[in-house]
Amino acid sequence: MTDKVYNADGCAEWKISPDLIAYPDAVNFMETRAKAIALGEANECVWLLEHPPLYTAGTSANSDDLVDPDRFDIFQAGRGGQYTYHGPGQRVAYVMLDLRKRGRDVAAFVRTLEQWIMDTLAEFDITAERRCGRVGVWVTHPDGREDKIAAIGVRLKKWVSFHGISINLNPDLSHFDGIVPCGLSEHGVTSLKALGKTTEMNALDQTLQQQFNKLFGPTKRHA
Repeated sequence: MTDKVYNADGCAEWKISPDLIAYPDAVNFMETRAKAIALGEANECVWLLEHPPLYTAGTSANSDDLVDPDRFDIFQAGRGGQYTYHGPGQRVAYVMLDLRKRGRDVAAFVRTLEQWIMDTLAEFDITAERRCGRVGVWVTHPDGREDKIAAIGVRLKKWVSFHGISINLNPDLSHFDGIVPCGLSEHGVTSLKALGKTTEMNALDQTLQQQFNKLFGPTKRHA
């Protein structure tokens, strides 16, 4: 199938891939696009996709957190953070944005990514929150347990971001068992499906774009 791409002059390109994308192919695209953005040769880009089952290791990854190294392919991600899982049913959004035009404030950028996720999940009646000292977005169960529903890991080159966020829509949560996600063994992971939400990926994508537009600027769709 052909990727759906929405372009707008001066706006971020909104790109959705319907097929599973190999991780090395995604990294190659992001690095090439980030370089072009830095040179002023391409618009910013937000790329929504799913990966086949795999683990990625961020720059702070601890080898002890790789519980089952033979379960899935493992990739060195080059982004911040520790080990994380990607796979079908998880919406990954890679954000290639020019922070030279957005304040050059990395902490504010990460907080805005968190807000993007929280605002998106709120549209599905999920209260998601930040936690001091824990990167990502979390939900609290009635019994007080806290689970991670979305992860964040970014990298910058010449003030252009790449990598981004992932939201657990309906992945196989047992696939997280092969790692200690983000190095936090005392907490678990959850998904929209596990919280009783029968949301389709298309609906999540539409809401992600609506909330992105509010926080980062408009994206106009063109067939």
